[in-house]
Amino acid sequence: MTGIEELLLSRIRDVADYPEPGVMFKDITPLLADPAAFTALTDALAAIAASTGATKVVGLEARGFILGAPVAVRAGLGFIPVRKAGKLPGATLSQAYDLEYGSAEIEVHAEDLSADDRILIVDDVLATGGTAEASIELIRRAGAEVAGLAVLMELGFLSGRARLEPALRGAPLEALLVV
Repeated sequence: MTGIEELLLSRIRDVADYPEPGVMFKDITPLLADPAAFTALTDALAAIAASTGATKVVGLEARGFILGAPVAVRAGLGFIPVRKAGKLPGATLSQAYDLEYGSAEIEVHAEDLSADDRILIVDDVLATGGTAEASIELIRRAGAEVAGLAVLMELGFLSGRARLEPALRGAPLEALLVV
């Protein structure tokens, strides 16, 4: 385990039975409250942005906003939020996707993306991959290229990586931690 992995893991709190019994929630708020850990995380994700040749960062609602915006600033890139349906004003492009019990929809302002853009998608956790997969499709439908996906933490036992690798079409999936 590297020094940054140890630092990040030491600042993530396990919360048992949240949001429902049997779930072990990974709370990143202690990491965000620690300036050294948050800076290390931002630097590591900004390095991934640079290595992928990204021109913009997309953050997925909601914790992807918290991580993606400082990454974009650190990397000198623009930031684009991908929101839950109905949260963005004006014309949007939307993508529906299935959840374990039902479905959801995400949106983006398509005019914020162009064919010249290479997008790094940033989020806190890769679980089953449903939201990330929908964001990949949304970005491509807006005409931009997906440069990669970067997450703080991958929950390996949920097999999100296996679901996303075909959708990524060779673009990298980088997880700073795999639990």
